Amino acid sequence: MSILTVYFCGTGSHRFDDKNPNFWNGELVSTLAANDQGKEFAHWVAIDGPGSGNLQADDLFIKTKAYGLSGTLFGKGWEENVSHALHVIKGSFAWRRKVLNEAEYKQLKAAGIPIEDVEKTGSWFWRTYSYGNRVVTPQQLQEQIIKMFRKNGPLPTQVNLVGWSRGGVSCHMLANAMLGDSSLKHIPVNIFAIDPVPGLLNFQAHRVQLGDNIKQYVGFYSRDERSKGFACVVPRTHGSTRCHIYPMPGRHATLVGNASADGAGAGKVLIEPGLIVRHFAEVCLSRWGVKLQKMLNLSDQALAQYHQALVRDEGRYQAMRGYSYTVLTESDKSERAVSLGSEGRAFTRVSGAAFAPDRGLAAAVRWEAGAYKEIR
Repeated sequence: MSILTVYFCGTGSHRFDDKNPNFWNGELVSTLAANDQGKEFAHWVAIDGPGSGNLQADDLFIKTKAYGLSGTLFGKGWEENVSHALHVIKGSFAWRRKVLNEAEYKQLKAAGIPIEDVEKTGSWFWRTYSYGNRVVTPQQLQEQIIKMFRKNGPLPTQVNLVGWSRGGVSCHMLANAMLGDSSLKHIPVNIFAIDPVPGLLNFQAHRVQLGDNIKQYVGFYSRDERSKGFACVVPRTHGSTRCHIYPMPGRHATLVGNASADGAGAGKVLIEPGLIVRHFAEVCLSRWGVKLQKMLNLSDQALAQYHQALVRDEGRYQAMRGYSYTVLTESDKSERAVSLGSEGRAFTRVSGAAFAPDRGLAAAVRWEAGAYKEIR
């Protein structure tokens, strides 16, 4: 069996955020990618989120452009991210960068990406390039890695998708793109999504509903996020999909490891939501065939203690509702704006037999024996 895991970073986030000081133990998606023990490109790939600075433009299997602020505001660039992921799944590139100019080189270096200077050529990991024409491109090297290390032929036999924010929605987009591709539609897909937020005007069908290629969908949602324009989406899923939706105290970034009191800055104050979500991401990925290092491996006793801390700090989580990443907050502070597919709903109105626990999003978050039995 050949498994590929695609890690989609959130808006403004990139694969090196496992070292971001605003996440005391590493931002979740980039940390999971860093801890994946498979061979990059053949077994896993991490994709920077929209608005993250276009640092991967030199790596992508398709051509893209720098979207700047429009990437942050509107998600510009995520269609290219999905196209790149499709080509990685197929193991072949559609474009390669033959020339890297000095300005592009300096942009990557200034962003903190490890580059060793050698006169006018540099090495970034195992690749070589110059300010002039290339002899071998990164895409050629990556394609060869896929051919060498992917067993059972060029296509994986299973694809796992992990994403936060617009990265979570990118999981939906990629799964639907696979379903629409005759060579990929038969491949089973598992999704672990953390607070998928499409952004304004981005609730089209391919972003908010899923087909029968999804075998399991696990989603954790930020209960206390109130930023205007941060409505999350619970996708409409096929009846054959095992779907599990869990609310969690905290803001949008709290669930991926930001432990600050306001859910935006640095600090190690409210660590429990991020630890719980990370633990179950690792549990799910392990069960889906991914080999990870540095796993939390939380015991039932540790989980119970973390949930007791959530109850203890309830007032602090509710206070987060007064903060906003976009300056404005939702007018109704008691309810988060949610979309069930493309249908807007209040947070507590999303429930039903498709969700586990079957109490739905209206349930209080508390530890119970077997509460996560479906994803353990």
